[in-house]
Amino acid sequence: MQSQIASQATRFAENLVAGRGYSKNTVKAYLTDVLDLSDYLQAQDVTHVQDLNLELLREWLWAVSQRDSAKSTLARKSAAVRSFTAWLASEKLVNADPGQRLKSPKAERHLPKVVAKDSLNEVFSHLKVTAETGDANAIRDRFVFEMLYATGCRVSELCSLDLLAVDLGRNIIRVMGKGSKERVVPFGLPARDSLDAWLDVRAILQPTTGEQALLINAKGKRLGVRAVYQLVASLLINTPTGVAGPHTLRHTAATHLLDGGADLRAVQELLGHASLSTTQIYTHVSVERLRDGYQNAHPRA
Repeated sequence: MQSQIASQATRFAENLVAGRGYSKNTVKAYLTDVLDLSDYLQAQDVTHVQDLNLELLREWLWAVSQRDSAKSTLARKSAAVRSFTAWLASEKLVNADPGQRLKSPKAERHLPKVVAKDSLNEVFSHLKVTAETGDANAIRDRFVFEMLYATGCRVSELCSLDLLAVDLGRNIIRVMGKGSKERVVPFGLPARDSLDAWLDVRAILQPTTGEQALLINAKGKRLGVRAVYQLVASLLINTPTGVAGPHTLRHTAATHLLDGGADLRAVQELLGHASLSTTQIYTHVSVERLRDGYQNAHPRA
């Protein structure tokens, strides 16, 4: 029998979508976390939201930590539960918010992977040569890789683009980011060349009736995130970067922009970060790259 906590978790998730505009991935993660709490408490015969208290929440979080969970996972789970208990309080389902004083462990911040410019140029050269064969998939793959690097878009944002989101007159795309926030992102001439080539091919292909997706697969349907991940991973695996996915191109675009003198707030706007502190991680990457270059090149380093 489903506990009251689990049933309220479902209502909570619906509220996140309707009332707060959270992305599907965030809502799914938060719901999974709250249901995890529900399962833990149900094993202890705690099933009602009124029975929730700070001690129980701390016990659950400790139990999660014993699964060898990363600090980032613990931080997300505690954030999800704090959001859930705050919603319970706002709905007057509990007398007081039991999660208000639940603290998150500080997530470990690792410097993101960045692809070297020389490695990128090799990949771009390979993609250009294969695209020149006229193969539709090769032309599309070149465009996907070019656009991910040119715009710094998330892979989900690129895959969700429709034809009408592309402004060919100004070389910009309108991207729907996290929290259903739209932003305008420019792209350069290499990406435009690959876009033109793809649009010519797409016009010849037979998309599924009514399909407006910019990127389509061999069946004429919208290209999925997994396919793009596999493409990027296969192209980067043989570079010094090693195992990496599309998000690495986002990191790389941001870092190369800052290396080139771009304003931090401009990069924040380009990436669609809600907080400047999220973008500042790339300044650390740039400093590390500068330090490495100094150590390798300066005779008295």
